[in-house]
Amino acid sequence: MRKFNIRKVLDGLTAVSSAASASSAAQQQQAGNRETEIQETLQSEHFQLCKTVRHGFPYQPSALAFDPVQKILAIGTQTGALRLFGRPGVECYCQHDSGAAVIQLQFLINEGALVSALADDTLHLWNLRQKRPAILHSLKFNRERITFCHLPFQSKWLYVGTERGNIHIVNVESFTLSGYVIMWNKAIELSSKSHPGPIVHISDNPMDEGKLLIGFESGTVVLWDLKSKKADYRYTHDEAIHSVAWHHEGKQFICSHSDGTLTIWNVKSPTKPFQTITPHGKQLKDGKKPEPCKPILKVEYKTTRAGDPFIILSGGLSYDTVGRRPCLTVMHGKSTAVLEMDYSIVDFLTLCETPYPNDFQEPYAVVVLLEKDLVLIDLAQNGYPIFENPYPLTIHESPVTCCEYFADCPVDLIPALYSVGARQKRQGYSKKEWPISGGNWGLITQSYPEIIITGHADGSIKFWDASAITLQVLYKLKTAKVFEKSRNKEDRPNTDIVDEDPYAIQIISWCPESRMLCIAGVSAHVIIYRFSKQEVTTEVIPMLEVRLLYEINDVETPDGEQVPPLPTPGTGSNPQSIVPQSHPSTSSSSSDGLRDNVPCLKVKNSPLKQSPGYQIELVIQLVWVSGEPPQQITSLAVNSAYGLVVFGNCNGIAMVDYLQKTVLLNLGTIELYGSNDPYRREPRSPRKTRQPSGAGLCDINEGTMVPEDRCKSPTSDVKDNSFSRSRSSSVTSIDKESREAISALHFCETFTRKADTSPSPCLWVGTTLGTVLVIVLNLPPGGEQRLLQPVIVSPSGTILRLKGAILRMAFLDTTGSLVPPAHEPWREHNVPEDKDEKDKSKKRRPVSVSPSSSQEISENQYAVICSEKQAKVISLPSQNCIYKQNITETSFVLRGDIVSLSNSICLACFCANGHIMTFSLPSLRPLLDVYYLPLTNMRIARTFCFTNNGQALYLVSPTEIQRLTYSQETCENLQEMLGELFTPVETPEAPNRGFFKGLFGGGAQSLDREELFGESASGKASRSLAQHIPGPGGIEGVKGAASGVVGELARARLALDERGQKLGELEEKTAAMLYSADSFSKHAHEMMLKYKDKKWYQF
Repeated sequence: MRKFNIRKVLDGLTAVSSAASASSAAQQQQAGNRETEIQETLQSEHFQLCKTVRHGFPYQPSALAFDPVQKILAIGTQTGALRLFGRPGVECYCQHDSGAAVIQLQFLINEGALVSALADDTLHLWNLRQKRPAILHSLKFNRERITFCHLPFQSKWLYVGTERGNIHIVNVESFTLSGYVIMWNKAIELSSKSHPGPIVHISDNPMDEGKLLIGFESGTVVLWDLKSKKADYRYTHDEAIHSVAWHHEGKQFICSHSDGTLTIWNVKSPTKPFQTITPHGKQLKDGKKPEPCKPILKVEYKTTRAGDPFIILSGGLSYDTVGRRPCLTVMHGKSTAVLEMDYSIVDFLTLCETPYPNDFQEPYAVVVLLEKDLVLIDLAQNGYPIFENPYPLTIHESPVTCCEYFADCPVDLIPALYSVGARQKRQGYSKKEWPISGGNWGLITQSYPEIIITGHADGSIKFWDASAITLQVLYKLKTAKVFEKSRNKEDRPNTDIVDEDPYAIQIISWCPESRMLCIAGVSAHVIIYRFSKQEVTTEVIPMLEVRLLYEINDVETPDGEQVPPLPTPGTGSNPQSIVPQSHPSTSSSSSDGLRDNVPCLKVKNSPLKQSPGYQIELVIQLVWVSGEPPQQITSLAVNSAYGLVVFGNCNGIAMVDYLQKTVLLNLGTIELYGSNDPYRREPRSPRKTRQPSGAGLCDINEGTMVPEDRCKSPTSDVKDNSFSRSRSSSVTSIDKESREAISALHFCETFTRKADTSPSPCLWVGTTLGTVLVIVLNLPPGGEQRLLQPVIVSPSGTILRLKGAILRMAFLDTTGSLVPPAHEPWREHNVPEDKDEKDKSKKRRPVSVSPSSSQEISENQYAVICSEKQAKVISLPSQNCIYKQNITETSFVLRGDIVSLSNSICLACFCANGHIMTFSLPSLRPLLDVYYLPLTNMRIARTFCFTNNGQALYLVSPTEIQRLTYSQETCENLQEMLGELFTPVETPEAPNRGFFKGLFGGGAQSLDREELFGESASGKASRSLAQHIPGPGGIEGVKGAASGVVGELARARLALDERGQKLGELEEKTAAMLYSADSFSKHAHEMMLKYKDKKWYQF
């Protein structure tokens, strides 16, 4: 086979290209003139982009519903999202196109359908009988605002209450309005002189479907007789109503009010309440009314056969309970339990044994939807314990500041993490099974392990099992426990460089094979962890302090004087450096002395008990220098085979031997260049105020200046525009013209200089100015020698240049396969090794086979370097650029990863303009370029990551992870992998009326609603009132609805729908043309009447 022989063809090519496609075409032409020995197997058809699943708690929830037969829970949000939950592992995400808030959800119980009411006054019918639910019909109200909906069990007529106080009735099968309307003035007549306010409640009497209870906000309740079209009774109260609930016998109902009272009414006694209760009111002497309390926002009234009914309510606390957490109150007989919640209550539902409202309800649990959590309370056990939540809803327990994604991990990792994580579980949960148990799991077509690691604002790190499109927390590590906590603001040493969340995680570097973990935090601290299954107590926490300085003429000092010379690298071999006490100044630039050699955080000096899992190996902190705070860390890498960790910021780079606990390298970025510095660095006028580097989790936008000494924390911005610029400075650079930050680090075994004949351990360093520098590592032999002899590091003099900040580097061998960084296999280091084991566990490092002659070695490896603007493939050791691709001219790459897919590798990039692109390796042919989503906020940029096998993810909201795939194969298998929400279940039998009730006419009274609300009885609704919009689910969705009441009716009309579908579409278009619409609708109406009552076989 012939080797590449184009050494100087592309060498030194400048990054001037009209477009990526043009540069690619030019490369292909040049590539065509030679025979390449690397056969690239990836083609465009291997790629397709689609969303897979969304995990986490629904962001900004606003509505809740439960199907008691299917056992499915639905949650709607303020952004129009719909999340459906079945048994653990079965969940689904849908989105209303309008993005309007969901105000109410109503299941068609056991029908596999759901109605959603939105704040833009639309109703939507969702078909849940398909793996990806779709909208079958929509109805847009034009003249009235929807405030409340009610769909009786086993009915096809939906009651819709409005802001004007009227009630309209919608046929959920055809999604058309009935001509039957209950007008507010008819309902209240002379009982009130003013408008009664919006409808806040509608329900039918459990024992008589012909009687409708209507609650108006002002305090009026009306029992409406549907047949006679008049009010039977009117109940007036001088306090506003928030909710109403029936006793199952239909003789009493309960109202919750704005003054914290509950009123119980006998249906036939409208003059005054049968009973008034103030659950949290202080009872005053002399028979006075108790003091008013906060509004009771919702009440439910549930009966049991064996004992007292349950009254469950949210709100209603007395006004003097300032600072008290939101509560759910459960009143049962004489006992009242007040259950405190961590967040405010959005809604709650009581889960009952029966779907029939006219039977004993037998409540067994309460689902409480909180602002940031979902809680299930067991009503059957004493003390009302909560159920252990099996859904991955705690992603946001502390706000996520960064994440990493690893697909195709070693198979023993997940069991190892699970076993140490199982010990962290809380006790005291309900012993019962999780009650939301509907749906079925999909088929598992992916068998490789996947792990997601999330870093959080409180310094915690969570490991998640993400295999086969599910998510389950495995293990949680609290990195903050190594530091002293200040009791209050006054105690805090004024050394923080952030106002809050000083432990927030910025960068995670993890080696899955050796299980070594390294994190960089916002307070310029780095912690290295080893994994152990043994519990240990560390007497003294090993720590190092590093004085990393930016020393050239233009360095900004508070007084403009020359900075003291760079201290000698290394802090000696004392592994337990004592932390200097904080300088006794009160502000960060006090006149009585500059803070110096002080870290931002204080490490505990007491023994630390470390549980099985990740245990501290070393803490490294950057210190203040002459009143200058340390700059936040911008890049980080750890290597278990070399025993080294390296990190950099906008001042320079530091390398630490974590085995010997010594600093090996401590250089300013400029000093890395030596005499080869290609930049003229002009002196600049000194500034009094110090500006943060912008390279951290700072809440700053492009081009803005932050005059304060402190950076805001990643969680301080409510709009969530905080951004960790851990790899590139283009978005948030402040000092870009002078400060060259370290943006990428990669340990490898490769050729460091052009003259090298064999690969050796080295570190490749990328900077924000597009420079790549190589540092040679001279490692002592393994075993005991490794701990005694020093590691020698020296710059190689090799400098490579790209356009834009360097993001990612990787290395390929002569066959085009990825050369992974060296690593040692994991072993339990808290147990002494046998001599045989020591011999076996010598460090593993990838070794290149020495070729026979120096000519053949000329191009033995390829370096792949991706920057914000372009990618290059460089042949080693010759250092010729053999391929180049200008990725983007007008935008910049936020994330680039070299990943494996279909037994090959590619470069995957996500650009700030929303494009996701992949390129083949080594030739950098474009394989995929799809506009996915624009960079709407910095959270996406901070968390987007690609991994192997075509997987990627990002944080789509502060509480949710969105996973996606760019693999054609995964897209094709996705349908099989998704769970099914709907499963055929028999509807429970209706309650037995009993002999005497049947004989004397007691029991539930049924109603022929079709006779009342159908077109023949009530006529047609006004066309201008609401507009029908056919949904994308369409006919296919109706075909899927094959059982149940609505399903039967839909099937009977199926043929008509199919024949009239085009006609219906035409009707929708012509509705906009006001004059012609009228005549056309008459024609359509005649057609509909003609076929309405025919069976499908009569067409």
